[in-house]
Amino acid sequence: MAFHEVRFPDNISRGARGGPERRTQIVELASGDEERNASWANSRRRYDVAYGIRRADDLASVVSFFEARNGRLHGFRYKDWADYKSALPSQGITSTDQQIGTGTGSLQTFQLAKRYTSGPQTWVRTIAKPVTGTVRVALGMLEQLSGWTLDAPTGVITFATAPAGGVIVRAGFEFDVPVRFDSDTLDVTLDFERLGSITSIPLLEIRR
Repeated sequence: MAFHEVRFPDNISRGARGGPERRTQIVELASGDEERNASWANSRRRYDVAYGIRRADDLASVVSFFEARNGRLHGFRYKDWADYKSALPSQGITSTDQQIGTGTGSLQTFQLAKRYTSGPQTWVRTIAKPVTGTVRVALGMLEQLSGWTLDAPTGVITFATAPAGGVIVRAGFEFDVPVRFDSDTLDVTLDFERLGSITSIPLLEIRR
């Protein structure tokens, strides 16, 4: 298997359904109380892109994309229009959107990440598929226009000179979700006007 650094067609993903999924074990006790345990430390995203197909040409595009990925075999990029950037949906990206680390004076590499905060709780999501050309980096609150490089397939930022100890490293970016098809079958229906439809096209986030 391999990961193909290509993105699922944006015009189809824009009409898709889906979002994060978590796995929780719940045991109901005889008293009516319950015990809950998180089976997964991190969420996993599922999508159904069949809802984005509006024309016969859209269907042809999906079939070609499916065949080129060998069904479930190869992963690819997917734009989740509900959550695709470091800033809020109504705001533009800035270099200080997300904290991705703290300088030590020797550490040169930092993984892109996005924080989801509600009240006192925060969950940190690793961002492994940033969109090239959208990433901005800051040390403290000062944007760095040079002195760093991005590994786009992994989302790792590397500084030519390690940030000084205690300096907050921040970044802003757009990103894709690494996914694969979750079925080896496309069940296509053709009506009397030769317009195609597919009942379901499930995609599943790849976690490594």
